[in-house]
Formats: sequence, C-alpha cells, structure tokens
Amino acid sequence: MKMHKSLRMSLFVAAMAAALPLAWALDVHAQGAPQGSQQMTPGAGAMQHEVRGMIKDLDPSGRMLTLDDGTQLTIPPSVQLPGGIKEGSIVKASFEERAGEKVVTSLEVQTP
Repeated sequence: MKMHKSLRMSLFVAAMAAALPLAWALDVHAQGAPQGSQQMTPGAGAMQHEVRGMIKDLDPSGRMLTLDDGTQLTIPPSVQLPGGIKEGSIVKASFEERAGEKVVTSLEVQTP
C-alpha cells in the first residue's frame, strides 16, 4: 500500500514538473503585444512594426506625430500624409526602428 501511495505521489510530481513550463509558455503567449496595439511583421529588410492609435500631437511640419499612448513616429519625406489627417485622427502606421527612431513606412487614417 505504501508503495502504491509513493508511486502516485511520484507521478503527480512528474506531471506538475511537465506542466509548469507549458503553463509559463501559454501565459507569455496570452500576454501578446504590449498595450497600444503594436505588432511586428517581417519586411523586406528591417523588421516592420504596426501601431494603431489616436493622434495626440501633430508637428506643424507634418514630419513628426505623437499618438495618445506616447508613441512618437517620424514621417520621412518619402511617405505622403493622408488627406484629412489632424490631431484626434485615428491612424494605422507601419514603421521601422532606425537609429532609435520609429520611422513610418506607411500611414493611413482609420475610421473610428
């Protein structure tokens, strides 16, 4: 009887040892992208990121914008600003990290 109880305890410990890494992996996967809805997608060269948010501040030159989550995006001359873009607009932007800056590769105004 003692042997049977010891065997059950050993099986229980082995099952827990196997389940813990799986539970940790599922927790990490469930956390997903950080708040602010950024995603990474493979691009041609550098890793492409996507972000969606409301414009909190748009630089008068139209070359820098800040989203409501604090994300600052640099808009190079090669990227055309969509018509009707202004503070309060909801945008979806693809960007690459270059020298510590988030440089926009595409920008579109979203309907709420």
